[in-house]
Amino acid sequence: MEEILYTVRETAKLLKVNPNYVYDLIKKEMLPALKLGSFKIRRTSLLNFVKESEGKDMTDLNNIKELKVGENK
Repeated sequence: MEEILYTVRETAKLLKVNPNYVYDLIKKEMLPALKLGSFKIRRTSLLNFVKESEGKDMTDLNNIKELKVGENK
C-alpha cells in the first residue's frame, strides 16, 4: 500500500481547521509528524488521530474533555 504524506496546510484543510491548530497538535505530540524541509503528516497518522479523538472536545488542547451530546459550549 502506498503511504500518503500531507502538508500542514493539507491536513488543516482535511480537518477543517486553521493550520496553526495543526502545528499545535504536532507541538503537543498529539499528531505525529516528520520533517522533510517542512512538517509532513502520514495519512495513517491522521486517520488514527481522528479515530482516537472522536467523542472529545478538543477546542482547548490544554483541557480536552469528553464531548457531551446536547451541550453547545
